[in-house]
Amino acid sequence: MSEKFTHLDDSGNPRMVDVGAKALTKRTATAQSIVVLPEEVLGLLQNEEIHTKKGPVFQTAILAGLMAAKKTSELIPLCHPLALDNCKVGIRINEQREVVVDCTASITAKTGVEMEALTGASIAALTIYDMCKAFSHDIVIKETRLMEKTGGKQDFVRSTERI
Repeated sequence: MSEKFTHLDDSGNPRMVDVGAKALTKRTATAQSIVVLPEEVLGLLQNEEIHTKKGPVFQTAILAGLMAAKKTSELIPLCHPLALDNCKVGIRINEQREVVVDCTASITAKTGVEMEALTGASIAALTIYDMCKAFSHDIVIKETRLMEKTGGKQDFVRSTERI
């Protein structure tokens, strides 16, 4: 871990990190968001009974997550603009009957793709909220977190335990 904020210069002002001297490496990151829906809404989703003017919920959320990952540098001020090599968004219902959104982004570059994966998972989760809010506002986006990353200075893999 760094002992200082990399996005601050010596005067404490914000700056983009200079990655010019770094080598190109293959980098991947996977992030996850958990959405808790009321049981009646979850039941509608599982039975494919939700048909909204915006389209099918999970497929629309996947598209939103992909679009968001590609636009991360436009949303988060100090992120480098990246041309992703690949991005995948998957949505499933886990054993606790929560909606799990996974976003994996990859690139060969001088900087990582954690923020792209986190943005993709977050926006997909927000899209699920948006498309289901007509049925209930008792929806919780419980957590968004980095699950793993490879490439760069060090790899990271989160243990399977929950927060």
